[in-house]
Amino acid sequence: MAASYVRRLLDRLFGRGRSTDTASETDLKLLVENSRDVLCRLGPDFVVRYCSPSSTTVLGRPPEELVGQRPSAFVIEEDKPIILGEAERVVQGEDVKPLVLRTLKPDGVMAWVETSSRALRDPETGALVEIILVMRDVSERQALQMRLEREAVTDSLTGLANRRAFDETLEREWARAVRADTELSLILLDVDHFKPFNDRYGHHAGDACLRDVAKAIQDVVRRPGDLAARYGGEEIAVILPRTPPAGAAKVAEDLRLAIVNLAVPHSDSACGVLTASFGVATATGMVGQTIAMPDGLLIGADGALYRSKNKGRNRVETVTLLPPRRGVHAA
Repeated sequence: MAASYVRRLLDRLFGRGRSTDTASETDLKLLVENSRDVLCRLGPDFVVRYCSPSSTTVLGRPPEELVGQRPSAFVIEEDKPIILGEAERVVQGEDVKPLVLRTLKPDGVMAWVETSSRALRDPETGALVEIILVMRDVSERQALQMRLEREAVTDSLTGLANRRAFDETLEREWARAVRADTELSLILLDVDHFKPFNDRYGHHAGDACLRDVAKAIQDVVRRPGDLAARYGGEEIAVILPRTPPAGAAKVAEDLRLAIVNLAVPHSDSACGVLTASFGVATATGMVGQTIAMPDGLLIGADGALYRSKNKGRNRVETVTLLPPRRGVHAA
């Protein structure tokens, strides 16, 4: 919506095929005075020659601070290559699509701005004469979009990733493990005797219990790239990229202790408090040559979880899926 609005403003001021000479300074003044958007006039060298007063609100910087700089100075470091690439397309005479970029205001607040630009060329030589750049604050729209995207992959009860996010992440991390021939580990955990817990204490207490377990898991699984997800019901999965068997078993044991230390009363539990059983599976990219993956990782972790329950629950069982011709080793 913002992009189409900006394009209409540019078309009204600089109709397609019109040169700089026909651009009305009166129209420009009117546009600047009645728009909350930032309008900049750039020279062929992409240096700002004029900036409208609204830059103070949108960018947190007065016009005089921006004049003499290039637009790449307005955006955060990660977005500089994007705007530099668009500048190159302007020079080449290609159509430039609206961009959404991030800028950091002097007070430390991050703002999202949508930019649209129009290159003005000499009608006789085709030489680039001027670029008109319009920037609009779309921070609220972007925040809403990001919130909706988070909600789409988040379990509403626990705050962990949901099954959709888990499936997508497992596929992506397995593909990465294959490319780099690195290890990928998966933990499946199941809250012990959860149905009796719900029956005895009520579903409200059951929901609160799952939230407490999720929080304990998040406190342990903190490494960038790891993912904890609600796999289904009282079952939770943890994806651990680049993690060998011993490391994954250590994480699972830390999770087991964290849940025990919640000290949630559970009269149907052997130790009187809430516990969970764990199954851990680890594989390398080479395993995919003989075992269907990443389904094989899920099957391995589920089998280990089954053994954990059969051996009395509240314990960790592991399995390592080995490369071709070496079979499967359970520990």
